[in-house]
Amino acid sequence: MKRLLAMVKARLLETVRDRSALMWNLVFAPLLVIGMATVFSGERQEVLKVGLLGDASSSAAGNPLAGTEATQFLAEPDETRAVAKVQRHGLDLLLDLRDQPVRYWMSADSAKSRLLQSLLKARLPDARMQPLSGAGIRYADWLVPGLLGVNIMFSSLFAIGHVIVRYRKSGYLKRLHGTPLRAMEFVSAQLLACLIIIVGVAMGVFALCKLILDLRMAGSYFDLLLVTTLGAMSMIAMSLLISARISSEELSGGLLNLLSWPMLVLSGVFFSLDGAPQVVRAAAELFPLTQMLTAARAVMLDGAGLADIARPLLVLVAMTAVFLTLGARLFRWTPE
Repeated sequence: MKRLLAMVKARLLETVRDRSALMWNLVFAPLLVIGMATVFSGERQEVLKVGLLGDASSSAAGNPLAGTEATQFLAEPDETRAVAKVQRHGLDLLLDLRDQPVRYWMSADSAKSRLLQSLLKARLPDARMQPLSGAGIRYADWLVPGLLGVNIMFSSLFAIGHVIVRYRKSGYLKRLHGTPLRAMEFVSAQLLACLIIIVGVAMGVFALCKLILDLRMAGSYFDLLLVTTLGAMSMIAMSLLISARISSEELSGGLLNLLSWPMLVLSGVFFSLDGAPQVVRAAAELFPLTQMLTAARAVMLDGAGLADIARPLLVLVAMTAVFLTLGARLFRWTPE
């Protein structure tokens, strides 16, 4: 334990003394998150999405909006979940064609929903709008967790991966190898030190976004902190695995980019994956960022408790354990 705490302290001191990296985490990254959240808090420029309740084939029959340009139609078997998607801007309009007159749900705050309502009323004047229960969810409320997750992802992957490769290349790890320090103790210390910094910065950025953007927070702050901690741990452990044997900073940078950019695109940071091919959604489930954002948005937007987000939390714990164990077993102290 003394060796572990000594390495944690050394890593924290090194980070504090690196002024450029400290300023990046404390100033630039939070400003980037807040700026992008403000810019994208307006209406999204995406294809129109219309949900059809019931079986896909039967719902498509007699669809009054069929043939509408730039519109994607999605079969929605569960009414409750489909209505929640309308509230969360995952769907621009929801149609129930099973009964007459036709029922529909829409968000009055969305210009795209109002456009689709106008088209629907022109073709079916007797269509009945159904009320949405609860307060509406702004796009900024949905987007900010994704931006915070991206900041955590890049900090977790690159802040630790490059550092360990540099340690190995400079001979620092070779000198540590002459001490009683074991590989598991070293990688655990790096994980803990990096986790303290990343979670601390994330908490500060979230508090600032909450103050400026008045973010929706329906659930528990403790649950959100737990989700953030486990998500950061899994991605730090992933970076430790990548850097376990590499001695080239160029190679480590390429591998870390190879991991980070698919997560950025497929984890639902900027847009919902509803309507994406099944293989894409299945691939997205393999990324820790996807699991973290799923749980974080459930807590913030839906007020989910720990029992509701148990599955993504268990997945994050399992990922952390696997990555950390493999990273310690494959760890190499010297470039040779």
